[in-house]
Amino acid sequence: MELLTRERAWPRGDRLRRAGVSAFGISGTNAHVILEEAPLADIGEPEEPLTAPDTDRPPHALPWILSAKSVPALGEQAERLLSALEENSEVSAQEVGFSLATTRSKLEHRAVIVGVERDDLMVGLRALAKGEIRSGVVRGSSGDSQVAWVFPGQGSQWVGMGVELLQRSRAFAERIAACERALEPYTDWSLRAVLRSEPDAPELDRVDVAQPVLWAVMVSLAQLWQSSGVQPSAVVGHSQGEIAAACVAGGLSLEDGAKVVALRSQAIGRVLSGHGGMVSVALSREEVLTHLTRWDDRLSVAAVNGPGSVVVSGEPQALDELLVLCERENIRARRVPVDYASHSAQVEKVREEVLRALDGITPRSGTIPFRSTVTGDWLDTAELDAAYWYTNLRNTVEFEGAVSALLHQGYGVFIEVSPHPVLTVAVGDLVEEANGVVVGSLRRNDGGMDRMLLSLAEAFVRGVDIDWAGFFSGVRWVGLPTYAFQRERFWLESSGAAVNAEGLGVSAAGHPLLGAAVSLAGDGGALLTARLSLDTHPWLADHSVLGTALLPGTALVELAVRAGDEVGCDV
Repeated sequence: MELLTRERAWPRGDRLRRAGVSAFGISGTNAHVILEEAPLADIGEPEEPLTAPDTDRPPHALPWILSAKSVPALGEQAERLLSALEENSEVSAQEVGFSLATTRSKLEHRAVIVGVERDDLMVGLRALAKGEIRSGVVRGSSGDSQVAWVFPGQGSQWVGMGVELLQRSRAFAERIAACERALEPYTDWSLRAVLRSEPDAPELDRVDVAQPVLWAVMVSLAQLWQSSGVQPSAVVGHSQGEIAAACVAGGLSLEDGAKVVALRSQAIGRVLSGHGGMVSVALSREEVLTHLTRWDDRLSVAAVNGPGSVVVSGEPQALDELLVLCERENIRARRVPVDYASHSAQVEKVREEVLRALDGITPRSGTIPFRSTVTGDWLDTAELDAAYWYTNLRNTVEFEGAVSALLHQGYGVFIEVSPHPVLTVAVGDLVEEANGVVVGSLRRNDGGMDRMLLSLAEAFVRGVDIDWAGFFSGVRWVGLPTYAFQRERFWLESSGAAVNAEGLGVSAAGHPLLGAAVSLAGDGGALLTARLSLDTHPWLADHSVLGTALLPGTALVELAVRAGDEVGCDV
């Protein structure tokens, strides 16, 4: 056995490599750590990628993840990485991203740089190093809040949603295919044909098409979030969104979810379409109810989304009158693009049909807590029978109460699982005071993996765990700069007066080099003391020999002369 005194190669052999590292503290604290190399299975190829590589398709964006214990350290991390990559242009963007994602700790202050080409990522890295705001650079600080998924009702759909993900994401495409099979017994159209806007496919403006398609996209987006390593601690749905929330929570099978959304929307389209509408009003619930008294049952509060966001539903003529009133009183209001009145008295016309059509579904207790916007409380999803889904369509959506309750129970990150964020403003108003955050998934006309990657980044910088390794396939690790430690000196600095004898209350020597003079008891001698250093006498640095500051010999003579003066020997 011998101690290593210099660096040496250590090739892999027949046995596992192990190393002992000793630390012997000056205070007597001794520690010894034995390190063993990782098994080959742990350092082989990365797991199945989230998106299958395809050389015929243009490259998609990649994430570069950085984190640090402080904001200055995060900037310096970016600067160190930037310098290293500028010196080594042969390292690929994939190799850098994979190494950052899998070989670095995830600390409190985080940033994710999203880009397609290496040059794009380098520009983002440079902006992060300088503290500049730039698109494609997401930064934030993580917390320990729980994650809730939010599923909106109708309104987030758009033509072309999900098409890019069908080509890019295996997880999304497989779940869309499963939803299509589940919808087949209840529809005469193809889900994927509607998403791709094929010539024979129906339009999205039909309620019996929009709601099932939106349900399928939300359920599939949830699968995409889960395949990226994100698991919710609770789900909450708004109106029709509760059907998707119930499926994701495990309360409804895909087959039952498809049955509920397809048959109920068909009843709406057959009986209610053309006889109603909805209007969004920027007032509180109490203020809206005060205005609605003049219309009796012709108008109802359909949904309470926030402290200043309420949806009213009912007869078209009464809604027109409400809009005139709002304009006259300078109240912000807008019509919701639907021609039926959910969550109003008109829904009672389809009660028997909905109960009959949904009889036989078999809800079960889910694996993810379900916060109901019908009851406003936690609900065992085994209770989501036909009667519940009628009540979900008839009663007011208590969305504000559900989100507020989640906030009080420690939920601080809300992810809207939809093709376009329609509830983020309402949720954002509620979570702002609690220092929470709301994150979307896709956006209108921006529905590919690049947009999804930015949403994952927004969640990650607020503390949500993401499986970033899934975005890289067949990539090797490369060496990267180590942590940019922010070194801070804690050594106690003392002034010259604090250690000179005059600081103890004795007589000052009255001399620039000597601090105090003390008469010694007994023999009448004298003791003169001083502290000489570059801290107390910076000019001493002017006298140096071979780079070392030395006290000049004349200073020693001066000390002796002053000592002679003290005892009356002036020669």
